[in-house]
Amino acid sequence: MSEQHKGIQWLVGFAAFIIIIAGLKAASQIVVPFMLSVFIAIICAPAMSSLRQRKVPTWLSILLVVFLILVGVGSIALLVGSSLDSFSSQLPNYKQRFAEEMSGVIQLLNNVGIQVSYDQVKGYIDPSSLMQMVANALRGLGSALTNLVMVVMIVIFILFEAVELPHKLSRALNNASESMGRFETFISSVNRYLVIKTLVSILTGVLITAWLWVLGIDFPILWGVCAFLLNFVPNIGSIIAAIPAVLLAFVQLGSLSAGLTALGFVIVNLIVGNMIEPRYMGKGLGLSTLVVFLSLLLWGWVFGPVGMLLSIPLTIIVKLAFEANPKMRWLAIMLDSDKGVSEVEK
Repeated sequence: MSEQHKGIQWLVGFAAFIIIIAGLKAASQIVVPFMLSVFIAIICAPAMSSLRQRKVPTWLSILLVVFLILVGVGSIALLVGSSLDSFSSQLPNYKQRFAEEMSGVIQLLNNVGIQVSYDQVKGYIDPSSLMQMVANALRGLGSALTNLVMVVMIVIFILFEAVELPHKLSRALNNASESMGRFETFISSVNRYLVIKTLVSILTGVLITAWLWVLGIDFPILWGVCAFLLNFVPNIGSIIAAIPAVLLAFVQLGSLSAGLTALGFVIVNLIVGNMIEPRYMGKGLGLSTLVVFLSLLLWGWVFGPVGMLLSIPLTIIVKLAFEANPKMRWLAIMLDSDKGVSEVEK
């Protein structure tokens, strides 16, 4: 009887999960700006706390932080927007250049006995459609930021609420020290993860931009922004970010530049991803490759390009919440990568 009861509980839980996902997809126009606002607010919270510790009034701290957000996001949006327009106008030329470069490669392959035609290659690799897909994804993210006023207003209210939230929770939980301790641990872990991941992603984007600029690849800022955004996606994000830049380098400057571009991505991601990030991030925050892939599919289907970019931070936050609750810790272990299981069990 107990096993049957557990089976019913699992079935009801799965049905509730499906209903929640369907509701989130139906309300995506409201949920996506709110998700972006929460994401930005969590990243900005340490800066606001630092200002308040220096006796800066709360309203002035929030004003300064929001001003920095507007300047940073506005500058990037202008640069990326102008690059996207120029990039879209150059796509026909890139398609022609791709045919010219591939003819040389195909001739070389035919000379060594490998019979390949351009039509066969074109059937598998179409750089213009791939690059247009990247441009459309960035435009999808930009469309989510078009209602910037609403996003900024939500960020302001979240930052104001964050000041009083600990006192409200303490009263709501009747000063339950254990629950408050778990909540503070969870918030601290989420804050640390998002801040460090954002800083590491910024470093990755800057290094990629500088490398592509040195090589003379068109639109280095655009590909640097792609590297920054996709660095939030572990395991496969750096590969996805490298593909359009390498293809553009091949189309624009030839095979040697394409190889140097790929080498730059490999070196940057090895240094940043395998040396710098683990040193500051710590262990036990990894996700299994299967969970990463499924998260991208699920949240990308629900929220579009913004969901794909925020899918891994959202899943990490869910994992940290499971770790903070002893009854749900087994789920955190299931989500974790093999390298982090021992850390979660501790």
